[in-house]
Amino acid sequence: MEPVVNSHALVNGTRIAHGVYGDGIPLVLMHGTPSSSLIWRKVIPALVNNGFRVHVFDLLGYGLSERPWSQAIDTSISGQVDILKGMLNVWGLDTFHLIAHDIGGGIAQRFGVFFTERLRSLTLIDVVSFDSYPSERTRQQMEHGLDKLLTAPDSEHRAHFRAWLKTAVVNTQEFERGPLDTYLDYISGPVGQGSLFQHQISHYDPRHTLDIAERLSELGDIPVKIIWGEGDTWQVPAWASKLSAAIPGSDVTFIENAGHFSPEDAPETVAKLISDFVSGVEKPFGTRHIL
Repeated sequence: MEPVVNSHALVNGTRIAHGVYGDGIPLVLMHGTPSSSLIWRKVIPALVNNGFRVHVFDLLGYGLSERPWSQAIDTSISGQVDILKGMLNVWGLDTFHLIAHDIGGGIAQRFGVFFTERLRSLTLIDVVSFDSYPSERTRQQMEHGLDKLLTAPDSEHRAHFRAWLKTAVVNTQEFERGPLDTYLDYISGPVGQGSLFQHQISHYDPRHTLDIAERLSELGDIPVKIIWGEGDTWQVPAWASKLSAAIPGSDVTFIENAGHFSPEDAPETVAKLISDFVSGVEKPFGTRHIL
């Protein structure tokens, strides 16, 4: 499957794969785990058609970005904030609309709390928050040790995570016919399997979101939209309500027939919700914010 990242940049000495599409109001889309920017492939065209300039990138240690060998390089939620800041410099963005999914939402919450003035708006889609992660299933695996999964034969590893990824969507048949194998390729094989545990699973630590949980009310200074799949079993809808209660003025929309990977299950709906929300934010200001 064709990636949506087609350029590369050095950020803090590490290579980040990224892409820019369209012209107009700047949006930055951030993915989560265990996915990549590929999750936005059906959302991007609709946003471009609606007059937005869309910026996407693969987080450090994910997708087509560098998988650092050194464990001293931080690929946690907190560490990825610096990667986002570096990409904003690459793109020349001062202020922008941030849209984030899953772990990307944890990064976005931290960025929003520490750099609120740079956000025109924030959209959170099926995101982690508070201590909502890791999921019970993943927590049990982590408690039992990850060595067995880390050293499993490729076929066993792929089978395990194929079953896991399928629980992220409602439309499993469409997912299997489409991007599932590409998602698996990114987290399997001689590089991907080890990288999955080093750069992603080992950082499933809620301290990164709990650290700023008491400051989420500060995000009430900007427009915030929360979008959630009604069938999300990874981050159940109750978390959307708790997150909204913590952010004054935030608005929540639940999407029917969508799971945790709602951009896969309902890309048209997700794109329309983003477009309508951002357009509503920008309308009072005309074109004065456009970079």
